[in-house]
Amino acid sequence: MEFLTLFALAVGLCFDTFAVSVSSGLMKREITFNQALRIAFVLGTFQGLMPAIGWFLGTSIKGFIEEWDHWIAFILLGALGAKMIYESFSKDDDKEFDPLNVKVMVGMAIATSIDALIVGVSFGMFDVNLPLAVIVIGGVTVLASMLGIFFGKKTGAHYGEKIEILGGIILIVIGIKIVVQHIWFS
Repeated sequence: MEFLTLFALAVGLCFDTFAVSVSSGLMKREITFNQALRIAFVLGTFQGLMPAIGWFLGTSIKGFIEEWDHWIAFILLGALGAKMIYESFSKDDDKEFDPLNVKVMVGMAIATSIDALIVGVSFGMFDVNLPLAVIVIGGVTVLASMLGIFFGKKTGAHYGEKIEILGGIILIVIGIKIVVQHIWFS
């Protein structure tokens, strides 16, 4: 997988963590840089490691589904993108949470990295530099989380839905790119 594709995938995956981070900044406007960095690091660690776990799953089933791997990746990424877009329109009235609480932090990290686990399964079917993928996805997520927290501190929440829609669109476009590349260049 090309670096630019990997980077775009990392950006697409981090939109839900960005949205959660904006909410964290809104809920804890007095959050310090070190506290924000702790939240971002937890989110980035989970987001970076989940594709590695998915990769191990994907490599174990690669021989069984190699003929359809591009379609499976397309369906998984398309479904994740559609889910992100759909969820961007849902109203979450539960705003009483403390993002600095370890349980809440880990809960946010798991909830926002399930899609990265599924993407990792598709990594197992393609030639992906896994250490680079983990670093890029984790690093982009940490940066997006930090930006989200500080964005949340400074602005309102009305941009969160639009950001999540864009993330969904990016995942769908990457799924389409995988299918088109396989059909036209194989």
